[in-house]
Amino acid sequence: MSVEHALEAKNLFKVFGRNPKQAIARLQAGQTRAEVADAGTAAVIDASFTVKRGEIFVIMGLSGSGKSTIIRMLNGLLEPSSGEVIVHGKSVTDASAAELRAIRRSSISMVFQHFALLPHRTVIDNAAYALEIQGVAKEERLARAREILDKVGLGDRPDAFPDELSGGMRQRVGLARALTAGTDILLMDEAFSALDPLIRREMQEQLVELQQELGRTIVFITHDLNEAMFLGDRIAVMRDGRIVQLGTPEEILTDPANDYVAQFVQDVDRARVLTASAVMEPPGLTTPISAGVRGALRVMREFQASVVFAVENRRLVGVVTDRAVIRAVKAGQTDLRSVVDPSVLTVGPDDLLTDIVERAVETPVPLAVVDKNRRLIGVIPRVTLLAALGNVPATTREIAIVQSPLEMVAEFTTLVDAPPPGPAPVSPTAPAASTGGVS
Repeated sequence: MSVEHALEAKNLFKVFGRNPKQAIARLQAGQTRAEVADAGTAAVIDASFTVKRGEIFVIMGLSGSGKSTIIRMLNGLLEPSSGEVIVHGKSVTDASAAELRAIRRSSISMVFQHFALLPHRTVIDNAAYALEIQGVAKEERLARAREILDKVGLGDRPDAFPDELSGGMRQRVGLARALTAGTDILLMDEAFSALDPLIRREMQEQLVELQQELGRTIVFITHDLNEAMFLGDRIAVMRDGRIVQLGTPEEILTDPANDYVAQFVQDVDRARVLTASAVMEPPGLTTPISAGVRGALRVMREFQASVVFAVENRRLVGVVTDRAVIRAVKAGQTDLRSVVDPSVLTVGPDDLLTDIVERAVETPVPLAVVDKNRRLIGVIPRVTLLAALGNVPATTREIAIVQSPLEMVAEFTTLVDAPPPGPAPVSPTAPAASTGGVS
């Protein structure tokens, strides 16, 4: 297994019933789950995936899809009927009871749907319980537990008992216990599904923040696709025991593998999943600063556009409007910098659509997508943004969104084709006057 992988599942099958081996052989020969029901119930069928270190990997599916069976095979609670689970290079499937206990103590923690707290222990004792099992000294384990309780927002309730806490607080204790254990991998089985919607959202956001801060590897089980899309770096979608699609949230949302997945994603809050890079268009309407005012005007005339983005060595300088360029040409100006508006709104490629909608409303100019070095890598016209949010294809490209008024097209043609303004004509025998040059 690659060092970048924390966990790997290889061709996992789990069949409950009289004859698992026969059922697996028939499944491998192409029979369906229903067709092998006489030999056993196939809960998981040929599931394979890897989980990278430090990512949130979500397994998503409806009840009966096999997702909870998979997570129980990952930590050895269930033995696969066939296949193998590898954690940090060690086989969980082939491990002895003692080796399995060691793997769980050092590598894997579990967060349950219904908290599974010890009711007679305080919050801090619950959070420190895994360290107590590991034999860590009391002072050290309590200090580590306090640190994690602060991170999950329970630093002021260390002496409370579980029955004195709300559901959201109890789940925070469960999360704190898993984090305090110090294991690299967290398995979370429908961990937030018992919470009220607002608290559930808070917990989702806090989990993402904690994962970014602590760098743990998380395998998260859910039946809620919006939750999967919000949390997951990658998502495995399950149906009837099989993984039917595995990919990033954007890949699943924009390119569902089949009608089953497409039906799921049709009601997803796309603004919280799609990023600027997923919907941006190529930055076609650009002009280098060195092209000057007339160079910008030529681009506008060619594309019948009312704005262009000015760049220098691919870095965004600002935006130029048709009216500003026309005034500059009439005034005899050649330097494009004199008419560039540097206050153009920009977004990053990883910005979520939900975070950029308001900025798009504030400006008639397409949003500029820039990287950390302010290189222009794309643009998002308003119609493209609306099409992405509404899950409809954009029928117009960038240039159609910024069309100039028809009466300006004629003026563009006249100005571009006309000689640059200069002094009055001179006699053929006199030296020609300088026009200052046209870029």
